Amino acid sequence: MIKLIHVISDTNIGGAGKYLLTYLANCDRNAFDVSVIVPADSRLIPEIDSLGFKTITCDGMADKSMDFAAVSALRRIFRAEKPDIVHTHAVLSARIAARLAGAIKVIYTRHSVFPQKAYLTKGVGKGLNGLAGKFLSDGIIAVAGAAKQNLTDTGIDPGSVKVIYNGVDPQTVLSAEERSSVRRNFGIAEDEFVVAIIARLEEVKGHTYFIDAAELVKNAGIRARFVIAGTGACESSLRAYAEGKGMSDTVLFTGFLSNVGDLENIMDIQANASYGTEAASLSLLEGMSLGKPAVVSDFGGNPELISDGLNGYVVPQKDAAAMADAVIRLLSDDVLRQKLSDGALRTFESRFTSKIMTEQMENFYRSVTGEEKK
Repeated sequence: MIKLIHVISDTNIGGAGKYLLTYLANCDRNAFDVSVIVPADSRLIPEIDSLGFKTITCDGMADKSMDFAAVSALRRIFRAEKPDIVHTHAVLSARIAARLAGAIKVIYTRHSVFPQKAYLTKGVGKGLNGLAGKFLSDGIIAVAGAAKQNLTDTGIDPGSVKVIYNGVDPQTVLSAEERSSVRRNFGIAEDEFVVAIIARLEEVKGHTYFIDAAELVKNAGIRARFVIAGTGACESSLRAYAEGKGMSDTVLFTGFLSNVGDLENIMDIQANASYGTEAASLSLLEGMSLGKPAVVSDFGGNPELISDGLNGYVVPQKDAAAMADAVIRLLSDDVLRQKLSDGALRTFESRFTSKIMTEQMENFYRSVTGEEKK
C-alpha cells in the first residue's frame, strides 16, 4: 500500500479543494493510505472528515504557499507520518519540508495559468527555476496542456509534467417539476433562455464582457436571462456596471450558491469569459455532465475542453460581440443546440469523469514510486 499525504493551504473551498475532495471520494482505498494536512480553520476539514479520511492541522500555512515556520512544522509531521508521497497543492513550504524530511517522493499539481515573471522565462532565471523544480519535485500534474506550458516556459522539464485533466462527478439531473421550482426561486420565467457564468467575481474572469454580450443578445430580440453566480472582489463594481447599462432586468446576480447544480440544470448555455488563470474549469465540466453546451474565451485551457461545433464555441478573449454571436447562434437554432448538448455529454463521459481523473492520478503515483498496479 502506498502512503500518501496531500497538503493544501486553502481555508476556503476553491478549485483545488474541490479537486482534492473529488479524488478522495473516488480513490482506491485498498491501494492508497491517504491523509490530508490542512490549516486548522480550513472549511475542508468537515468535508474530508465526512469522507472518512484523517486530517492533520498545521499552523502558519493558512492561504500561503511559503511560510518558514510552516516548513519546520511540516517537516516534523512528515518525519512522524513517514509517507511514501507528499502531494502538494501550491504549498511550496510542504515541498521544501518533504525534501528536508528524507526519502519522500514529492508531487504537486498546477491548477491554474497565470503570467510568469519575465526573469523566469529566459536566461539564468529560467535555468535556476528549472533546477529548483527538479530538486523540489519528483513529478508534476498539470490540469491542462496550457498549465503545462505555463510551467515549461519557466524552465521546468517537460518530461516531469503529466497532463491529467480535471474530472468531476456528474451533476444530478433534476425533474421538470424541480427545474420549474428552481426557475421560480431565481425569478426566471419558463419562456426565458438561461445563459450562466459560474466563476469568482474577479477582473480576469471577464464578467464585463459577459454583461456586454448580454446587452447585444437582448438588442437582438432574444428573451434570455444572463446569470452571474459567485462572489468576489468585483461584485459591487459589476452590479453597478450592469445597472449603468440598464441591464438589471436581464443580468441576474445570485451571489454565493451552496448548490450550483440547481443553476446548471436550468441553464441552456454556460459561458466562460476568462482572460486570466483559467486552466480546466470545474464548472464547465459539471455543465458538460448535464449536456450543456458552452461558449468560452480562447484563454488557457478553455480550448482544450471546448471544441467548436462539437460541444460549444470558442471565441476570442475580451470580445463581447463574438460571444454574443455564438450565444445568438445557439439560442436561435434548437437542432444545433441539441447537437452540441449531445456532444457535451459525450465529451464528459469520454474525457472528464472523476473516475478517469482518479485512475490517471493513481497511475502517476505508481510511476513515481516505481510500483506496478497489481
